[in-house]
Amino acid sequence: MEDTPTTAVDSTQESTVTLQRDPVKTVILASMIGTAIEFFDFYAYGTAAATYFPKVTPAIALILSLLTFGVAFIARPLGSLVFGHFGDKMGRKKTLVVSLLTMGTATVVIGLLPSYATLGILSVLLLCLARFIQGIGLGGEWSGAVLVATENAPANKRALYGAFPELGAPIGFFLSNGLYFVLESTLRPAQMQAFGWRIPFLASAVLVIVGLVVREKMQETPLFRLAMDKSKVQKSPLAQVFKHNWAEILKGTFIMGVAYTFFYLLTTWSLSYVTTAMSFNNREWLLLLMLGVVLFGVMIVVASLFADRIGRKKVLVTGTVMIIAFALIFPFFFQGQHNLAGGLFFIFVGFFIYGIIYGPVGALLPELFPTSTRYSGSGIAYNLAAIIGAAFAPTIAAFLVDKWGIHSVGFYLALMACVSLIALLTTKETKSIDYTK
Repeated sequence: MEDTPTTAVDSTQESTVTLQRDPVKTVILASMIGTAIEFFDFYAYGTAAATYFPKVTPAIALILSLLTFGVAFIARPLGSLVFGHFGDKMGRKKTLVVSLLTMGTATVVIGLLPSYATLGILSVLLLCLARFIQGIGLGGEWSGAVLVATENAPANKRALYGAFPELGAPIGFFLSNGLYFVLESTLRPAQMQAFGWRIPFLASAVLVIVGLVVREKMQETPLFRLAMDKSKVQKSPLAQVFKHNWAEILKGTFIMGVAYTFFYLLTTWSLSYVTTAMSFNNREWLLLLMLGVVLFGVMIVVASLFADRIGRKKVLVTGTVMIIAFALIFPFFFQGQHNLAGGLFFIFVGFFIYGIIYGPVGALLPELFPTSTRYSGSGIAYNLAAIIGAAFAPTIAAFLVDKWGIHSVGFYLALMACVSLIALLTTKETKSIDYTK
């Protein structure tokens, strides 16, 4: 990859128009930084919700604490409608800057909120409001980030470039859990309960500032500039995407749904489960998750390289079938007291498979939509999937374990994977589409 601006033409485009692209380094940083912050913030909240909030707010049990986790996911489709509209009408760059600022401000506010002991139920309502605003910002983040990457990519490397923002997930996870690991290693439990859990939320302000600086330096994506030059920018992109691409929205939603479910079972739910049912402590499990997420990052790149060679659909179908098998097998291993072997199987096999399905969707979802409605369409599908797949996944899993045991969690994951598999099998391969249209 060159590190200087280049001109290139999509291999499927017959016109002689050249596309001036940002340097690869700028594309990587601008697309990756936002998703890294997004996942840093969500992991920080997921960790706090699973381990500290039930104690910080004693009137709220674990399940209700995890329900506040779902508030931001419910807000995300609304954010994708707002930011998708302006992203398709005014451009990717401006919209991404505003979404990052919205998301970052809400996250810092969470770290500053008064405790339950101070404000009672009002503190919970303020937390939900902050999470809702955070979700609005997040709703415009992922789709804009993948468009910065894929709309700057050569035609034969869209999946690889689409992996740049996807890598923000393991990076954000590693930074968030790493910070919690350091805090829990240096602070006493009472200090973590009193103020330690707030530090990751406040620390995210540094990442937001870095992200804003990077994104201010980038230019608008070449394909959006091309659409503007050809007067193909829609006045009402939302109306157009729902009128002409509703089927693609549904398919994208269900394709992405299992990815969300799988991830939050691997992370948020597993942390709450092993610390209550398997006698692991927080530090032990956070360390294992940090090791597993390194494998996750590697598999994102590997799967994306294969997706550029053999197609997105084959890679995703393979990964989804592997999830079904994993879902039916892992409950036999993931039980008992301090079962290290079972924990290693759950984390490393799980993250290996998750990287396979998460990498290529950075290319597939945007490829389902034309340039004029791509921000809106991919964002709506991605964020509707968040509600279906993730908003209540930890809560559902906690309920299932309590009622029917851990095997029911496996059936839940397998069901979500079957739905995604059906959506994949009814979706055409997008590897060779003309992405400039």
